[in-house]
Amino acid sequence: MKRTARIREPVEHLITMQRSANLQRIGQQTDPWDVIVIGGGATGASILLDAATRGMSAVLVEQHDFGKGTSSRSTKLVHGGVRYLAQGNIALVREALQERSRLRSNAPHIVKEVSFLVPCGKWWQRIWYGLGFKMYDLLAGRSGFRKARGLSCRDCFARVTTLHPRWQAGGILYSDGQFDDARLLVSLLRTANDHGGLAVNYCPVEQLLKDASGQVVGVTCRDLETQQVLQIHGRVVINATGPFVDTIRKQDDPSVANMLSTSQGIHLVLPQRFLPGDTAIIVPKTRDGRVIFMIPWAGHVLLGTTDTPLPGPVLEPTARMDEVEFLLSTAAEYLAEPPTRSDVLSVFTGIRPLVQPGGGNQSGAQKTAGLSRDHAITRANSGLITITGGKWTTARKMAEDCIDRAIQWNDWAPLPCRTMRLRLHGAPSEENSLHGLHGYGEDAAAIQQLATHDPALSVPIVPDYPLTGAEVVWNVRHEMARTLEDVLARRNRLLFLNAGAAQQAAPAVAHWMAKELNRHGSWEAQQVAAFEQTLSHFRLAET
Repeated sequence: MKRTARIREPVEHLITMQRSANLQRIGQQTDPWDVIVIGGGATGASILLDAATRGMSAVLVEQHDFGKGTSSRSTKLVHGGVRYLAQGNIALVREALQERSRLRSNAPHIVKEVSFLVPCGKWWQRIWYGLGFKMYDLLAGRSGFRKARGLSCRDCFARVTTLHPRWQAGGILYSDGQFDDARLLVSLLRTANDHGGLAVNYCPVEQLLKDASGQVVGVTCRDLETQQVLQIHGRVVINATGPFVDTIRKQDDPSVANMLSTSQGIHLVLPQRFLPGDTAIIVPKTRDGRVIFMIPWAGHVLLGTTDTPLPGPVLEPTARMDEVEFLLSTAAEYLAEPPTRSDVLSVFTGIRPLVQPGGGNQSGAQKTAGLSRDHAITRANSGLITITGGKWTTARKMAEDCIDRAIQWNDWAPLPCRTMRLRLHGAPSEENSLHGLHGYGEDAAAIQQLATHDPALSVPIVPDYPLTGAEVVWNVRHEMARTLEDVLARRNRLLFLNAGAAQQAAPAVAHWMAKELNRHGSWEAQQVAAFEQTLSHFRLAET
């Protein structure tokens, strides 16, 4: 007889996502959860949403803040993957292009279309790249994105006025998607919350719970704010911890082989003058074979990324000087004004989880479903499910695959996936009703209302940036921001855009947070001091 996941009706009109309320509901749960997700990045949040919208009871725990790692440090692109097309991975590109369109439709307040220029130095490159992007468009089908087209030399310089004069053979113009990764993550979590899925940050897993037969039946977590230990029981436990999946796998079985190799990629943020229009530049193949992007983003220019092997994952990676110099020297080949170290406003580093051949299988101890060459899903003998690899664009499909596998492996009655056309939290009811605060969508009106009721909340905290006390209060009250870094790095992107401005904003943001969280004494000073430590990873080291 098939075991059936309990059906739960969506919780309508939830307007908040509060940590204390979620912890209380977790503590009051007497039956095992259908799904426990470990990891609060793109993959984990997407799995929580998928499970909750199918009617399963689902809970997610994260060791730090949501998106602390890779999921807030992407190149901010929703795309099919030009490099995968060059590698001949047609299936992956087609899937990613389908998901690109779905994501723009489901989250129009966060995802937008952006044009990319491929400058050409020789006439044959226009033909070569033109054919490649023709294939890209064919794979996309009726995506709603603009089709690629060739540009004359004059048109290229009209599009990108700061383009280096050496690019005299014209170029190719194509379209892809751009988004704010951390804002999308919050939108996913809030949508899951609206459907009854619970998420808690700063609650690391200390132990996997097992029954007498060795099956994983839950997790032991610690609330880092109160030091309370929580035991959460579940029918399925899913390890979606990105670069840290092997850590959880080894809690389950210390003898298991590593599933991942890790590498890091860095991004430099430059002033807008280096790319003042709305057209990005792509370098499809650098001298060492990498793909480099120069992208207008939030009034700045994003330059990235690199690919440097690492011995293992760390929570706060740091850019290497050779990576910085590589990006600057590459940009100098394409921009009339070569950027220098002194122009860099911020630098951020992310870690890629790269699935090794074999996916960590060891003498049949794992059961693997290779659903894509880009991500892997495994099930250990203990029942622990691990999902890793992939990218932001395909996170929804990865989650669908993962829950489908969980249903199959546990012999549950099928429940259909409902996320393919699900509008995410904040998505406007009408396409032309987007509000001014980017990434908040329909929540922006409520944030502006806070400022109306208390004019002190409407004053910009630092010059030239829109961050106000009203946004900080909203981040704490409705989006589970708990620390200064949560607000300045992920709920708002000031740290990623300008480390100096973030440092300037820190005392005022800590003040508004302390009032909202009812913190007293030295809390503000402690937060500012801790944030100074984080700042060191977003600034270039002195030479």
